[in-house]
Amino acid sequence: MKIICFGDSLTRGVSIVKGRLRILKESYPTSLQELFSSNKNEVTVVNKGVFNDNSDLLLERLEKDVIHEKPDYVIVGVGGNDCNFNWEEVANNPLNEHKAIVPLDRYLHNIKTMINQISQSGITPVISTLPPLDPVRYYKNISEKYSPSISHWISQVGGIDYWHGVYNHHLNQLAEELNIMKIDVRTGIKKAGNLVDLISDDGIHLTAEGYKALSAEIHRNLLSTIALQNKKLC
Repeated sequence: MKIICFGDSLTRGVSIVKGRLRILKESYPTSLQELFSSNKNEVTVVNKGVFNDNSDLLLERLEKDVIHEKPDYVIVGVGGNDCNFNWEEVANNPLNEHKAIVPLDRYLHNIKTMINQISQSGITPVISTLPPLDPVRYYKNISEKYSPSISHWISQVGGIDYWHGVYNHHLNQLAEELNIMKIDVRTGIKKAGNLVDLISDDGIHLTAEGYKALSAEIHRNLLSTIALQNKKLC
């Protein structure tokens, strides 16, 4: 069986280590491969995560990185960059109106288009919800990087945690509408331990322990689904 992990920097395995961006060996696809191997399952996990990607960019590389690879399952995990903003523009014009990098309607359209194309290719799509973030450290990181003036504007959208949650809420609704498998990694990671230990200092990327928690939640859900499918075949 072949599984493709398709997403952004959280799929790639990006973290903040001693104040600098690093790509960890302990990415969630790597940990997922180890979990399947420890159970003696013949599974190949492929990491197709790209730093700073959003749903526009995933849609562009869907054919090459997913459909051409002919996996059995593809786990689609994207959204954090979609709902993000151009913080330099916000800092320079904190009283103006600003749109997300990928507005919500287009984000949902992109996800729906990908899911349809994946399904039509005979591949089973799996939606991964947005992992949690740490709003306090997220604010601190972008305020120090750009300007404290962004705080006023962030409050106008209800706070970054609320805004991030809006995208996640609609993603959950879309998964139900399309009747496809969804893995709630947001809740799974929150239950795994203290978010200070699981989320890195920028407030959004995960630590090595966070990626382990992410892979454990995905592994648990996939095992249940695979077992159910095998039972139906018997």
